[in-house]
Amino acid sequence: MFRSILIAAALAASSGPVLAAAGMAANPPRQTSICLDVSGQTLPVVCRGPASRLDQREDICQCFEGRRVDVAVCAKGQKPPPDGLALDKVRRLAAKDGSLIGDSFEGRPICVEPSQR
Repeated sequence: MFRSILIAAALAASSGPVLAAAGMAANPPRQTSICLDVSGQTLPVVCRGPASRLDQREDICQCFEGRRVDVAVCAKGQKPPPDGLALDKVRRLAAKDGSLIGDSFEGRPICVEPSQR
């Protein structure tokens, strides 16, 4: 009896990382990275991914200037908020935790258009 409880607990504990990895491996991706200046403006980001037009996942993203921040990819039919000084200020304040996922501006979620590789 005790042995079966231990086996069930081990299986439950080991399935957590598998489920988390499945979210990161979504195709098309649900999140990506952007680079932010200290003012909140976006800077160029360099992302590397598989050499496939069908597989849109990204392996790694780097910022040569600014700070790398995670951001959601806009869902189908969703548009990112318009750029401007007010959005820059909100991004600067919201990105203090290293992520813009779940943050919004004027009632619209902060997101970026899917990459068109």
